[in-house]
Amino acid sequence: MKTAFITGASSGIGAACARKFAENGYRLILNARNEEKLNAVADRLRKEFNTEILLLIFDVREREVARKAIAELPTEWQDIDVLVNNAGLALGLEKEYVGDFADWDTMIDTNIKALLSITRFVVPGMVNRGKGHIINIGSVAGDVAYPNGAVYCATKAAVKTLSDGLRMDLVETPIRVTNIKPGLVETNFSVTRFHGDKERADNVYKGIKPLTGADIADCVWFAASAPAHVQIAEVLVLATHQASGSLTYRQ
Repeated sequence: MKTAFITGASSGIGAACARKFAENGYRLILNARNEEKLNAVADRLRKEFNTEILLLIFDVREREVARKAIAELPTEWQDIDVLVNNAGLALGLEKEYVGDFADWDTMIDTNIKALLSITRFVVPGMVNRGKGHIINIGSVAGDVAYPNGAVYCATKAAVKTLSDGLRMDLVETPIRVTNIKPGLVETNFSVTRFHGDKERADNVYKGIKPLTGADIADCVWFAASAPAHVQIAEVLVLATHQASGSLTYRQ
């Protein structure tokens, strides 16, 4: 049985990816900070798919905690076939010159440094075994910046560059690297960005039918289930009425 390790799996895209892999016979290592929400996700998947699930409760920014948790995985869980680096967030929507330092640090530490750490702790095992797939959840925001979102866009540009660089570093191996770049996806993303302001978050999706976490999970699975000789390097997926990170048509 194959094993998928998914970070940020307690809701949104991460939870949808967990469902998709469970549906297709994988057992799961699921990570998140919120134990209650992650347990709820795991309970649903166990009941529906009889899936084996191991939970790792930690903040991906805590490098030593992450290192210890992954190093101490039970022997039978150490062979990770697919790593989905999904944990990430946006905070604030202000002009760069008046941005909040704490928001910047959280985005950089989560979207870049934590992704690097988890990759660093998991991929050597893939190299030793001669198999594996790393799927990073980037964003359309990583292609071109949009107003008031420069730091978040920069972190997702880093995800693209890190994905490309890792693919180059692994070119002599059978290990694949994929960067999935969603546009507007209706999850807790905007609630988090606006520090819990639900009304402001809901306005982000008004007048347009956004993507769902399940839509992105379908793209992740498409890449993961491709034949071994096929590497889906990058997927940009947008809502039909979205043309870029900053251009949408709203009815």
